[in-house]
Amino acid sequence: MNVILVGTDAALLEGLAQSYASNGFSPHVVPTLLEACEVASESAPIVAVVARDLAIASAGDAAAIQLAPGGSLVLYHGGDPVAAIPAMLQRSVVAELVLPLERSRLVALTRSLAGRADVVGRTKDREIENRKSETERPDIGLL
Repeated sequence: MNVILVGTDAALLEGLAQSYASNGFSPHVVPTLLEACEVASESAPIVAVVARDLAIASAGDAAAIQLAPGGSLVLYHGGDPVAAIPAMLQRSVVAELVLPLERSRLVALTRSLAGRADVVGRTKDREIENRKSETERPDIGLL
């Protein structure tokens, strides 16, 4: 399953990417929300881990990240004072974490979301829909 990591702290995101890769996920590190939307449109992630300051600055772009069925947004910050999350994002965010301190919790949360999506069949439904759309072709109207 894919995971998108969004932010400007390259060292932190690289460490998270390595943690995810060692746990069987396919991490994608991007510096902006627009790039995250592009990556997500190609392959929807189960989790998008977004820097809190980026999400607050552009709540619409953060909310526009296309997630896999059962997927969620996770916001992170470095422990600095926390401002309120815009109402547009509050329902989309499953957790706010202080990274790198809560890295293990982040991976465990992602495993839980991926497992839940598998158990309820959401990942299978998406694969079936993709196969149907690839095989269904409009009738050309043969006489």
